Amino acid sequence: MKKKIYIYTAGAALCTLLFCISMFQVITHYASAGKSTNEFAQLAEIVEQAEESEETGETEETPEDMTEGENQSPLAKYQELFNQNNDMAGWISIDGTNINYPVMFTPDNPDFYLKRSFEKEYSAYGVPYIAEHCNPFEPSDNVIIYGHHMKNGTMFTGLMDYESRKFYEKHKIIRFDTLTKTADYEVIAVFKTTVYDDTGFKYYLFANAETEEEFQVYVDECKALSLYDTGVTAEYGDKLITLSTCEYSRTNGRLVVVAKKIAE
Repeated sequence: MKKKIYIYTAGAALCTLLFCISMFQVITHYASAGKSTNEFAQLAEIVEQAEESEETGETEETPEDMTEGENQSPLAKYQELFNQNNDMAGWISIDGTNINYPVMFTPDNPDFYLKRSFEKEYSAYGVPYIAEHCNPFEPSDNVIIYGHHMKNGTMFTGLMDYESRKFYEKHKIIRFDTLTKTADYEVIAVFKTTVYDDTGFKYYLFANAETEEEFQVYVDECKALSLYDTGVTAEYGDKLITLSTCEYSRTNGRLVVVAKKIAE
């Protein structure tokens, strides 16, 4: 009898322990989500306030005759964030989504922001970042930007909305600013593929085209895989951005949105 009581007590204690661990994990997850959301909201607010100051003439504008480059002074609206973290390379935003984030670039430490916050602390949410073989400042022919697909709808989860042609029709433009130049990009293709295998499209390798043909091969493959025809294409000499996030309908799936820079 005592043995049965002992087993029952031990079992109850184990269940209680497991429940407590589970609750701790849930609480930690939501606390982390809230912290990440608040931190990015604060960064966005800094940019918005700086933009308002520019509009009222309270800050000096970056001289227009300065050539774009890695060492050029950032636009006034990004200066404070760049001072906080000079790994920042720009800002990306898409109307109708939660995507409104700084974009990082650490070519010597490629995946640094995969699991780190803007403050360089551990974060499951990371920060959108540019592939190491691209260059946002020249810029390269293609700038690849990675972002997580989070269950709470943050980071690059909003890219999933582009599965719908109806959403695309109302949100054809993506804003991607470098530190020194503002720019709009028009979506040319939206597709799904896989990585880490021999069957998926290796979109993540293309940064610069040595020839016109090489550029066209990339664009043609993107268009061929696209979930729908956007009616928009790109030509050699155009500058592209390729946004990538996880897509869970298959193993190692990715949803990819490709857009070309709109001529000024």
